[in-house]
Amino acid sequence: MTSDRTEPHTLAGAYALDALSAADMARFERHLARCQACAAEISGLRETAARLAAAAAAEPPAGLVERVLATAARTRQLPPRTPDARPPSPAPHAAAAMPAGARFRAGRTVRRARPRALALAAAAAAILAGVLGLMAQSARHQLSQDQLRGHTIAAILTAPDASRISAHVTGGGTATVVMSRRERALVFAAAGMHALPASRCYELWLMGPGRDRPAGMLPDSWHGMTGPVEASGLTASDRLGLSVEPAGGSPHPTSAMIMEVAL
Repeated sequence: MTSDRTEPHTLAGAYALDALSAADMARFERHLARCQACAAEISGLRETAARLAAAAAAEPPAGLVERVLATAARTRQLPPRTPDARPPSPAPHAAAAMPAGARFRAGRTVRRARPRALALAAAAAAILAGVLGLMAQSARHQLSQDQLRGHTIAAILTAPDASRISAHVTGGGTATVVMSRRERALVFAAAGMHALPASRCYELWLMGPGRDRPAGMLPDSWHGMTGPVEASGLTASDRLGLSVEPAGGSPHPTSAMIMEVAL
């Protein structure tokens, strides 16, 4: 990221995420050496970025790679059958020991069994290819969604007017909100919130004059971290609220707010 602004305070968010060019970084670090306000802001933003990264991290299902490799190892890949293909002949001494009728029946059995084996192998290969294809497609879609989400969150965190708010959640937990009026969006993350039963969920709200708008449901906590969740469409008079709702969320709050923040 580069900037032609003469006001160095606006570079704090980008500096916290190592998103500055070498020239802007050097200029900002000279300013940082004598600006306690920027030093405090960077410390808070880096703490928030670390929490967001921890909350967004995910691991593949246990044993996924091993199962795919084991399936591939069990699936024999046979060469295509050609018109010139012939069933293997018995060894000369074995053929000589067989009666003529037995030799004929053995050859006919081999000729029947080989197409069946080829068909079974081809079906197994097709199933494996389909499974791998679906896995690859799902992984590409998930990666694309994660990249888009990451870019949106980064735009909020590095906005020149990004500001950080901390709040306590009733019943346990601490929330961190980074918001940008310019982007009209915010990022929410929390630590230490209580796990809810499967029939309930945490839901965020943008609360303005006359109406409360759903702003997103929180994912399950991971290693004590919840989020990040990005909410867009902020207006000048909005507040951010958090409530416990039925699983799947609600169009309107059905319980009291357990956190409310003036934005």
